[in-house]
Amino acid sequence: MTDGSYELEPIGWVESPLVDLETAPKQGDEGSPDAWLVFDHAVSEGLRDLQCGTDIIVLTWLDRARRDVLRVHPRDDPANPEQGVFSTRSPDRPNPIGLHRVEILSIKGTRIQVRNLEALDRTPIVDVKPVLNRGLAR
Repeated sequence: MTDGSYELEPIGWVESPLVDLETAPKQGDEGSPDAWLVFDHAVSEGLRDLQCGTDIIVLTWLDRARRDVLRVHPRDDPANPEQGVFSTRSPDRPNPIGLHRVEILSIKGTRIQVRNLEALDRTPIVDVKPVLNRGLAR
């Protein structure tokens, strides 16, 4: 491991009806409501080629997650055998980076409405990446 630290600057935040971790779906396709990605105007040029109907990967900083967790019961179910956190999708982990594949429903300036996002309201967004089709590298 290195001795340095790394700095992430949020580029936006999530606007969602989901406010409680206990009642939020575990995965986006398990009943999450439509949500908005709200971006800082400083990154608006980076959004310009996104299109409705396409899928993107949204990386978030799971700011309410525990960072001292290395073993979990998958899906928070004690009936599931405990596993190392890196083999699960648990939000609790040393660096709580959320990875969300979502579909773009609409774009209004620096606001993008998406489907299948299980992130809580006000979760910081740290990056957005396209979903690449096999053989179509950018």
